[in-house]
Amino acid sequence: MSDVKTSPLNIDAIRDDFPILNQEVHPGKRVVFLDSAASSQKPRQVIDAMSDYYETSHANVHRGIHVLSERATNGYEGARVKVKEFINAASAREIIYTRNTTESINLVSNAWGRTNLGPGDVVVLTEMEHHSNIVPWQILAAERGFTIRYVPVTDSGELDLDAYTAFLRDEPVKLVGAMHVSNMLGTVNPVEEMIAQAHAAGALFVLDGAQSVPHLAVDVQALDVDFLAFSGHKMAGPTGIGILYGKRALLEAMPPFLGGGDMIKRVTLEGSTWNTLPHKFEAGTPAIAEAIGMGAAVDYLRGIGMDNILAHERILVDYALDRLAEVPGLTLYGPDADKRNGVATFTLKDLHAHDLAQLLDAEGVAIRAGHHCAMPLHQRFGIAASARASFYLYNTTDDVDALVDAIEVARKRLGM
Repeated sequence: MSDVKTSPLNIDAIRDDFPILNQEVHPGKRVVFLDSAASSQKPRQVIDAMSDYYETSHANVHRGIHVLSERATNGYEGARVKVKEFINAASAREIIYTRNTTESINLVSNAWGRTNLGPGDVVVLTEMEHHSNIVPWQILAAERGFTIRYVPVTDSGELDLDAYTAFLRDEPVKLVGAMHVSNMLGTVNPVEEMIAQAHAAGALFVLDGAQSVPHLAVDVQALDVDFLAFSGHKMAGPTGIGILYGKRALLEAMPPFLGGGDMIKRVTLEGSTWNTLPHKFEAGTPAIAEAIGMGAAVDYLRGIGMDNILAHERILVDYALDRLAEVPGLTLYGPDADKRNGVATFTLKDLHAHDLAQLLDAEGVAIRAGHHCAMPLHQRFGIAASARASFYLYNTTDDVDALVDAIEVARKRLGM
């Protein structure tokens, strides 16, 4: 494997850590995985950590005084501390385990939003949001009667910050919800500035970090963000585990999201009192193995270095945009390479993205095709679907070349 520039990563060693990459998906076709924005692959270290838990330590957490329960609890809570350190939260009590980014945002909309939003209030979102940061607020707006405003996206794939400033200046905004990095365009939004503006206007800020936390260093205290949501499965961890970070004072004031075991302190037939943070928001038997796997993923990423991962991905996306721009009939979407992270989204003439993805799969190249849970953004650009190649720490410029070669094969087959 080679890169056009010197990567800070030992790519051969990293690729050896990911068993799934060392196979042929079709005879003579190695797997070229360019769909990490949907879900990343898992290194042996994560797989082994979860297997070890099941083989040596499985028991329910917090509820037993026997050795296995103590081991499970230590692994589960130890992973929480690792996540706390990874995003530089002030306390592990501010780290809430959820199933994924979607559940994390739904927790905020239900527990904070249902308590604090009503007629006359405004929530500001953006046109580029993933459906998970649109639909929960639409559901709640229909119930509670508040208004949602959307920050437009420019032709270059960036947020119209003048419109954002105007919303905060002219309307009673109580909360802003925005993604750090666009899952379709790769746009890296200026969230530090946006958060400061929201706070100056008296609004809270919920940040969708699904596409940023796996790829670049995120410091919640430096950002001063109120809520941050992200998923384990996009950051080399397992599926079924996500994180909601929230400032402790906000979480303390919020009612529970789900009711049941572990989130209570005392239950009588007349009523209940809630457990302390973070357990108030973690009802029922949790995803113990998945939490331990996420902790192992944090260890793995920190060992490589988030700055190194970001530098490597920027080499890849810069190279990919140059190579894809050479393809006749291909249209790229999103900002220049210096304003985006490791995503390249495109259409090829009138060919539907699903058909293109199927043709690429025959060459061993795995990309995403469809609306990427960003239908409003596709409507903004006047397209029904797009093809998306997304890169992670295990990808190389050889993978980009394989993508372009596969597109050329598809073009020849279709006589384009």
